[in-house]
Amino acid sequence: MNKKRSYLTENRKTRHDYFFNEEIEAGIELQGWEVKSIKAGNIALKEAFISFSNGECFLEGMQLTPLAANAFITDEMCRRKKRLLMHKREIVKLKEKVQKDGMTAIPYGLYLKNGLIKVSVMEAKGKKNYDKRNTVAERDWSRNKERMLKNFNR
Repeated sequence: MNKKRSYLTENRKTRHDYFFNEEIEAGIELQGWEVKSIKAGNIALKEAFISFSNGECFLEGMQLTPLAANAFITDEMCRRKKRLLMHKREIVKLKEKVQKDGMTAIPYGLYLKNGLIKVSVMEAKGKKNYDKRNTVAERDWSRNKERMLKNFNR
């Protein structure tokens, strides 16, 4: 997450709920109408999650709204699991951390890279309520500090 990139969609709430450890870039297997919907911005990652099955990694719970021109799209087609395109060793490493270290894998955002849609998968650990309060307090303090320094330098 250290690189500034322009996300097509982003799950910002996860920054409040999790500590991020590592970012993994993954391709995603999509159909044509799904690509058009994503590029049009008809997507929500709020309830999306990563699952593992048969040595593969899947993105589930992503809400896609088809364009008006695609009247043939059914709800089952919108809710289908999308396979993430990652190397086998990356999948094994991620699955191992999720199972053994108590981490979780979260789809943070979708972005374009060389004309292809990529998913930013974050390796994360959940925050407790007191961690969330500390984060908010630190953010408020840094904002107030900047304000005071700005007014002091006038």
